[in-house]
This record gives sequence, C-alpha cells and structure tokens, in this order.
Amino acid sequence: MRKILGLISLFLPWRIRRLWLKRFFGYKLHPKSRIRLSWVFPAHLEMGEGAVIDNFTLVKHIDTLRMEEHTFIGRLCWITGSPLSSRELFVGEDRQPMLHLEKHAEVTSLHHIDCTNKVRIGEYSIVAGYATQFLTHSVDLEKSEQRSRPITIGKYCFIGTNSVILGGSEMADYCVLGAKSLLNKQWTQKYVLLGGVPAKIVKELSPDMKYFKRKKGTIS
Repeated sequence: MRKILGLISLFLPWRIRRLWLKRFFGYKLHPKSRIRLSWVFPAHLEMGEGAVIDNFTLVKHIDTLRMEEHTFIGRLCWITGSPLSSRELFVGEDRQPMLHLEKHAEVTSLHHIDCTNKVRIGEYSIVAGYATQFLTHSVDLEKSEQRSRPITIGKYCFIGTNSVILGGSEMADYCVLGAKSLLNKQWTQKYVLLGGVPAKIVKELSPDMKYFKRKKGTIS
C-alpha cells in the first residue's frame, strides 16, 4: 500500500503532494520545501524552509532524511542503505541509517550516498561536481561480516568531484577535499586542503577565503 500511495503522489501538484505525504507518510515538510520528480521515501523525512530535492533522485531503505533550511540535493542522486528493520545484517551494531544535511548544505548531481550508518554534512558545505561516493559499510574480511561506521563532514567544507569517502572518515570544519581523492580516516585540523589516495594534507588554507565566509549555500 505504501508503494501505491507513493506512486500516486508523483502525479500530484506539489501543493497537494506535500499534504498527501504529510497525511499518509507522516513527513514533516515546510510549506516552502519542495520535492520535484523524485522517488523519496525514507521511513522519516524532515525538510525545512527552502529545502529542495531535484528531479530523478532516489531515496529509499534508510530510516531518516533530515534536511535543514535552504539545503539542496541535486538530480540523479542515489541515497540508500540498510534500515534498522533489516535484522539479518549488521547484528549488534549501534547505528543510525540516516542522512543529515545541516543548513545551507548542498549535494549536487549524480552522487551516491550509502546511509547504512549516519552521514552528516555540516552547514554551508558542498558535495560538488559528480560521482562522489559515501560508503558507510564494508566487509570485515577477517570475520567475513558486514560492518558500518558513520561519516562526518564539518561546516564550510568542499568535497571535490569523483571522490570516495569511507566509513569512519571525518573532515574538520573549513576543509577542502581535492577531486578524485580517497578520504579514509579522521582529520581534526581545520583550514587545510586534503588530496590524494589516500588523502593527506596538501597545504594549509587561509581563514580569509571568501568560501569560508558565505552567508548562503549556493555559489552563483
């Protein structure tokens, strides 16, 4: 029934669709939020003022998608994972299958975000370009078991195109990850450019860069 209700909603004008999703799915959608022609059906959905999901994006098999005010997810993104209701995998793990975009955070087009565990993208941060992968789960080869770890991206960060972010990774606030890089550990130093496979500190960045002082997420 849930899939049928979801399919019907795709053909409704947004003003009616928003009320439909609130009524039948219990979603919390600000009147000035918007989902375009996309299949977005996590167990729980919260969208603040000005939050937008663009066309042809897929969100399923996660427990929560939380988008604070003026956040954006672009076209053809694939956001999925393994919900807590899936009991046969990740037994005994304390995990949150969710994506949390803090205010003014953006994910552009054609990215894959695995939310088997929590992915948090800090305020004013941008996942730029195309084809970046966030992978919160992997296989423990020694034990032959599935394992998951969260990913945290700080505020005012920039993720370059076609990068890979592995579970357990973290970027401090005010950092840049260069294109085609592999982030596979926690970095606590602020104002640095990370790059390479695996990513290392390439150079320090000036706190006076205009990117770090933006008052809105979108760069025009």
